[in-house]
Amino acid sequence: MPQKKYDKILIINSGSSSLKFMLFSMRDETMLAKGMVERIGSKANLVYTRNNESKTDQLVTAENHGKALAVVCKMLSDKERGVVQSLSEVQAIGHRVVHGGEEFKSSVLITEDVKDSIKTCSDLAPLHNPANLDGIIACETVFPGTPNVGVFDTAFHQSMPKHAYMYAIPMQYYENYGVRKYGFHGTSHKFVAHAAAAYLQKPLQELNLITCHMGNGASIAAIQKGVVLDTTMGLTPLPGLIMGTRCGDIDPALIFFLARKGHSIDEIDEALNSQSGLKAINGLNHNGDMRDTVHAAEQGKAAAINAINMFGHRAALYIGGYYTLLGGADAIIFTGGIGENSAAGRQSIISRLAAIGCNLDEQRNQACFGVEAVISSEDSKTPAIVIPTNEELMIARETYSLLVNSAL
Repeated sequence: MPQKKYDKILIINSGSSSLKFMLFSMRDETMLAKGMVERIGSKANLVYTRNNESKTDQLVTAENHGKALAVVCKMLSDKERGVVQSLSEVQAIGHRVVHGGEEFKSSVLITEDVKDSIKTCSDLAPLHNPANLDGIIACETVFPGTPNVGVFDTAFHQSMPKHAYMYAIPMQYYENYGVRKYGFHGTSHKFVAHAAAAYLQKPLQELNLITCHMGNGASIAAIQKGVVLDTTMGLTPLPGLIMGTRCGDIDPALIFFLARKGHSIDEIDEALNSQSGLKAINGLNHNGDMRDTVHAAEQGKAAAINAINMFGHRAALYIGGYYTLLGGADAIIFTGGIGENSAAGRQSIISRLAAIGCNLDEQRNQACFGVEAVISSEDSKTPAIVIPTNEELMIARETYSLLVNSAL
């Protein structure tokens, strides 16, 4: 039987000092292998799993992303632990790219012009886009002639109307610098929106959904008939919900206040992005993990209890607002590490949603860990559903669809 064109697709998520990968067979969307090279440039380590077997760890030499990719390729084609006989079996590569600005409203084939645009958008995502670009360049070197596709975290949100994405600040900042709401986690929101439509057995174009990606980073999106109406993150991933280390919404004048108290811009940036959120308020000595926060709350620690209440309060505020903007919702979807696995995190939100007809079923909620399941009560007008996300599979699907439907 001839091999299906674009059957094996490699997914790359390149960070500043890491390179995550996943190899799919698109015949049946099977994950063949996954892993990551972490601490690129110092004491690099390869974590590798084949076909959901137990993972292996080993120290490797990887001074840069190109060397890290070479390590990955060697493992993928290893005679004993590999999943391909030759790297030529990899027929396409899909890349997670964090910021596509206003230019990219969908996934695109990587060209020199696209790389230039990704570089230009680095001003909006200085920690992510340069690393994403390094991963693309490494793949072009190791896999010459193999098509590379960019899948942008911001793309799914580009359907937002202008009145939703504009800020009420001088227009010159938008015109000169592109300052506006972009939104993130778009690949995850898109995946669970499609998965919710399949679960509810209705076309996505007929549904209004509120999708809640809850992890160390967290965001909510209002999806109207398959397109995004609004989302909680903005120009950057900082605003919106209370997260593991990010503050979410604050009075912007706080920045001026702290600057006048002698704090530098870099210090304030570090504080709001890396030292805030659950990490700052749960009383656990700079630990922003929801699991540890819940454990501390169960032990009666007041700061942790308050942190979970703050988390649920902020999320419920947005869900209620989005419910109003949508004119009602067919379902509220929970995904991400907290959304899929934290019964207490979900409870803190859903307990505040009775006014929109969403009531928690405690037994269902407690029993749900990382599987598709309704966790609201039978009499809920608006059901709450847990749907595990799979951003890598969404990138593979986007890559496959783009290439199959193009002239390549």
